[in-house]
Amino acid sequence: MLSDKLQKEFNEQIKHEFFSAHYYLAMAAYCESEDLDGFAHFFKIQAEEERFHAMKFYDFINELGGTIKITGFDNPKTNFNSLEEVFQDALEHERFVTKLIHKLMDIANEEKHYPSISFLQWFVDEQVEEEASMDSLLSKVKRIGENSHGIYMLDEELAKRTFTPPAE
Repeated sequence: MLSDKLQKEFNEQIKHEFFSAHYYLAMAAYCESEDLDGFAHFFKIQAEEERFHAMKFYDFINELGGTIKITGFDNPKTNFNSLEEVFQDALEHERFVTKLIHKLMDIANEEKHYPSISFLQWFVDEQVEEEASMDSLLSKVKRIGENSHGIYMLDEELAKRTFTPPAE
């Protein structure tokens, strides 16, 4: 059973994960408006991954007999001036999500709620990967600058991204 505090915070995390999906769709829309379909595809897949994360929290709360509360969120940023800004914002957002996951882990540890600790460890590891991925892409985008050939090559690479939910 989840404490009221953990249940409340896990429900908040569902909201943040769904917000992340919307934020990445806004980034995809910007990329499509710039005829960067591979970059747009990357962010659409990222949005799908974030929805998967939200549903992991949903299922976890449900498995423990908790009450799931789906709440709204603010509109994501939709105006971007460059690919660099998009990836800088994406990296900052992933760092924000990492802090949220760490806060959840702190609460689970304080309460010695071992199922939550075990569950959250997957997200701790996932955030390392998420931040590293966004940081790497931001570095590439900065390095490429306005080089159309470089942008084209990275756009082609990102168009190949797929999402396969991890096996439980």
